[in-house]
Amino acid sequence: MMGCVTPPLARLAGLLADGTRATFCTALLDGRAWTAGELARYAGVAASTASEHITLLVAGGLLAEEHQGRHRYVRLATPRVAELIEEMSVYADAGSPAPPKSLRGAVASEAMARARTCYDHLAGRLGVRVTEAMAARGLLSVEAGFALTDSGREWLESEVGATLGGGRRPLVRACLDWTERRPHLAGAAGAALCQRLHERGWLVRIGTQRAVRVTPMARSACATCWGYRPPT
Repeated sequence: MMGCVTPPLARLAGLLADGTRATFCTALLDGRAWTAGELARYAGVAASTASEHITLLVAGGLLAEEHQGRHRYVRLATPRVAELIEEMSVYADAGSPAPPKSLRGAVASEAMARARTCYDHLAGRLGVRVTEAMAARGLLSVEAGFALTDSGREWLESEVGATLGGGRRPLVRACLDWTERRPHLAGAAGAALCQRLHERGWLVRIGTQRAVRVTPMARSACATCWGYRPPT
């Protein structure tokens, strides 16, 4: 009797069913490359254990690795993997998310909900409000899925200074926000916008997490661009 072949979906579920591997993937949603040692410390596991899990995630196509000298860096393999992890987080917390166990945890949770990056684009209340403001200004069409309008492309390229080249990645994509339960802008346009905001010094990271803070110099600019004055 022939053995049963494991379906791809089951293999993917098996990779993410382990708590350490899921923690690694969630940490890497910040869009940066991490060393195996950094991931080990973040997850609270031994370096050898982290290395074993990373090898499985790379073999499964969820992570990509690169070597620089003695260091082994890993990142999420593609933007689509990042979107998958974020979307799965929405469903995982759709019931009753566990409340923070400490004041520090509550502060960190609120910072993540207020403004964060989802791999390479904006998320949280800031990401959702910016997306809604772009739609209100006619820069983004949201009636039949997300689509960048002609004026939206012109605005991103001329006023924001974003570079919207070709490529296989969708120009715009709706990404269901993990905390807001509403879509924010993803895709190449969302990534370009987020990159420019960082380059201009309008956004700064908070600690080592995905949370970001809007700098004071950007508040008036946000009000002008989107009619939204975010908290600093």
